[in-house]
Amino acid sequence: MRDSSRRALLAAAGTAGATALAGCADAVLPGAGGDDAGGSGDERVDRTGEETVAVDVGADDGFAYAPAHVRVDPGTTVVWEWTGKGGGHNVYAVDGSFESELVAEEGHTYERAFETPGTHEYVCTPHQTRGMRGSVKVVSPGDG
Repeated sequence: MRDSSRRALLAAAGTAGATALAGCADAVLPGAGGDDAGGSGDERVDRTGEETVAVDVGADDGFAYAPAHVRVDPGTTVVWEWTGKGGGHNVYAVDGSFESELVAEEGHTYERAFETPGTHEYVCTPHQTRGMRGSVKVVSPGDG
């Protein structure tokens, strides 16, 4: 193979690789699509006024949180409960502020109280590329 043909082939392969990786950015980094639903297009469920909110881990096809995106008041405790579907899952805060164990067992729970207003995004680390992500939006009284 001539030297110029080899360079052209390598350049094309590099461009194709970079393009493929660029398409993965939103799958690995939740929230890139907008604040209100953590970037996945799912609707945020309003759970303000509730002291405790339940979220299923391994819902639907086994690779989702349900509800995936919730709005809560400061002080609300979110309890994630494993369904036993989809293998091992965890709840990992994108900013590293909280993390559950990696568990496959049905009925396992992990809970956390949310005090700080803002959007707290999380993923299942083994399944984030399958879109398994969620968020908790803590709103101050009077906020939307």
